[in-house]
Amino acid sequence: MISIVVNEKRMGIEENSNVIHLLNHLKATQDGIAVAINSMVISKDFWKYEILFENDVVLIIKATQGG
Repeated sequence: MISIVVNEKRMGIEENSNVIHLLNHLKATQDGIAVAINSMVISKDFWKYEILFENDVVLIIKATQGG
């Protein structure tokens, strides 16, 4: 188990987890969101390859409509 920060909240997740594992753990949809790790935006095409490490800071942003 490693410790990461997701949207300013510390949480634990299994070692060798990628972004998709994190989103599944959070029960978050993969549509209409952006993910950044340590201030670097990760393209959705690379989520399955991007492994999370101890003390990574993850920001998950949901797209919203407005007018």
